[in-house]
Amino acid sequence: MMTPKDVVRAWVVAFNADDLIALEQLYGEDAINHQVAYGPIAGREAIMTMLRMDFARATMVCVPEALFEDGEWAILEWSDPLGMRGCGFFHVIDRQIVHQRGYFDRLAFYAAQGIGLDDAARAEAALVAARQV
Repeated sequence: MMTPKDVVRAWVVAFNADDLIALEQLYGEDAINHQVAYGPIAGREAIMTMLRMDFARATMVCVPEALFEDGEWAILEWSDPLGMRGCGFFHVIDRQIVHQRGYFDRLAFYAAQGIGLDDAARAEAALVAARQV
């Protein structure tokens, strides 16, 4: 049986490999991904649009610092090699992420990735267009 911690471990492996196929399989069809710095995105297709855009504009690495589990929830504290830190909450039902909420500093993300604010604004507008919530 795959626990919520196991699902998040698989998510980290797929995320670090930029493996969109594996990531897509981890999300429920009606999943919600709410990166608090941006706002909620609903549906696997919209989540994948966001991830494709993020992988195209940035080199992202998730280094797990701590991983906790409580019932259907897994909580991940992470860092990356560029000095970013954050945390994510994953609600997992039947081995699929149905809700993900993440906290990080988006201005620090842009600075670490060399993303200008004009480019960031265009990307955020694309995210708003992808939102279904």
